[in-house]
Amino acid sequence: MKLRATIDFLLHDWLRTEQLSSRARFADHSRETFDAVLDTCERIAREEYAPFNRLVDIEEPRFDGEKVILPQASKDAADAYAASGMLSAAQDYDIGGMQLPYSVEAAANAFFACASVGIGTSMLTTGNANLLMVHGTEAQKRVFALQEFSGRFSGTMCLSEPQAGSSLSDIVTRALADGDDHAADPLGPRYRLKGNKMWISSGEHELSENIIHLVLAKIPDAQGKLVPGTRGISLFIVPKKMVDAQGELTGVRNDVALAGLNHKLGWRGTTNTLLNFGEGKFPVGSSAGLDGKGAGAIGYLVGQPGEGLRCMFHMMNEARIGVGIAATMLGLAGYYASLDYAQNRPQGRPMGAGGKDASQPQVRIIEHTDIKRMLLAQKAYGEGALALALYCARLVDEQHTADAAAADDARLLLEVLTPIAKSWPSEWCLEANSLAIQVHGGYGYTRDFPVEQYWRDNRLNMIHEGTHGIQALDLLGRKVLMENGKGMQLLATRMQATMARAGNHAALGAHAAALGQALGQVGGATRAAWATGVPAEALANAVPYLQAFGHTVLAWIWLDVACAALEADPQGQGVATQGRLGAAQFFFHYELPKIGAWLSVVQSRDMTCATFPEEAF
Repeated sequence: MKLRATIDFLLHDWLRTEQLSSRARFADHSRETFDAVLDTCERIAREEYAPFNRLVDIEEPRFDGEKVILPQASKDAADAYAASGMLSAAQDYDIGGMQLPYSVEAAANAFFACASVGIGTSMLTTGNANLLMVHGTEAQKRVFALQEFSGRFSGTMCLSEPQAGSSLSDIVTRALADGDDHAADPLGPRYRLKGNKMWISSGEHELSENIIHLVLAKIPDAQGKLVPGTRGISLFIVPKKMVDAQGELTGVRNDVALAGLNHKLGWRGTTNTLLNFGEGKFPVGSSAGLDGKGAGAIGYLVGQPGEGLRCMFHMMNEARIGVGIAATMLGLAGYYASLDYAQNRPQGRPMGAGGKDASQPQVRIIEHTDIKRMLLAQKAYGEGALALALYCARLVDEQHTADAAAADDARLLLEVLTPIAKSWPSEWCLEANSLAIQVHGGYGYTRDFPVEQYWRDNRLNMIHEGTHGIQALDLLGRKVLMENGKGMQLLATRMQATMARAGNHAALGAHAAALGQALGQVGGATRAAWATGVPAEALANAVPYLQAFGHTVLAWIWLDVACAALEADPQGQGVATQGRLGAAQFFFHYELPKIGAWLSVVQSRDMTCATFPEEAF
């Protein structure tokens, strides 16, 4: 399978993942154990996910008044995924984990995203449990996180509200201490929550015994007022069904109610919900000082009051890499489908002599130059994005297991690269899906072929876990400046090392020079954007900056991959090597030159969009 060959090359020939076995945490692993995990996940994805991708798109989740109904295939896939052990793949052996490197875990999960992103792989459950393993109490880890790792419980994260999407400082969900003895609860300080949460993926279903919601809410001050901004936000565990101190269900439903299902353009196989907390539909007992029925949903504080956003971002950064991988795999799924179509669809005749001779046989459309252009673009976007995602996953491994200096470098690089790892695939692999439809022609617009679904599924990823605009503001407004620009400097150093490495290969010299020029342009634009020190001017064109920065990063990734390809195949005669070198050349010739236009408005601090009068629209 083309995907497996690409993953094997990136993990082993490029990232040298097998070297991680020299570290104590991964000492029991080897290339063979890594390959066994990939084999298992590839098989489950092929058998339990891919055959039902269209089914879960057509049979959307529905609410019968008591429960959300999903196709049996969704339950079977969730069970198969849990049985594989992938929910706890990176966890310690003593709690049932495999102590896998995150880079291998991410690569293995790529098979599921390619097979059916709508069914999902419980990414939120793993992220939820991982957060609790870092910020939760021992009881919270045992009762909630371990049950999520086993697949018995599933998890969500509840941030947005109907009136506050990305602006978390404006959330109004309240949390009040649940009686005088609230601090003595063995599961953590107990609170009663009231409020509404919107866009909650997997917020209601019957795929697991229980759903563990991680909910952002504000604890009122002594005057009963909510602290403005993000400083007042705390994080709470709010289970759908109440559990005891051993993690067993008590038979009592918590006051968390489904207010409605969102009907989406894509990702239709996953429920997306509006949840009401503490509306009184499922009143849970009564407590001193509260009003009994409808007093609120019971929640347990995670960490310290006021530190909820810091805790939640532990989960969100992980989720952003996951969204990038999902976008990447949808792009590659469309590429594989359109490549197969182009290799088998006869239409037209070649350009030049005899090109208009209708008596001549038709050629397959892959023989037309423009079809090759569209396929090359898809390959460059998809395989480049996969390489970036796995590179970031490898940085996570470095952050957790390398020596102190290398771990800190990995942390800083991740800070700078995470906005790119999320946003770049979600924009350019969506463009790949659009090109896949174009390759199919009119057929691509119909449900007879899968590419229209891939595009619909992928369109969400530009919004998921922080929109493009938010990622851009984060990158230019914070990440490239933090710690006096140290992360940016580290990234530039790594790019320069790749340019030096490319100097060993004559075929890559021009690419290395182009990357050096692009790096200089990005650096100049960064300084020019902040030259006046006025944030409104610096950030007026943050998205074009994000696009240019992302293209420069991907050019570096492709150059580094091309170096690895030629080191493994010095003559460049292998078909796979030719494919990688050709995709790199396409990116440097057709894509990297675009950064000039994007950076032009950044450098000049162009205010066209910022100052355009509303009434003129």
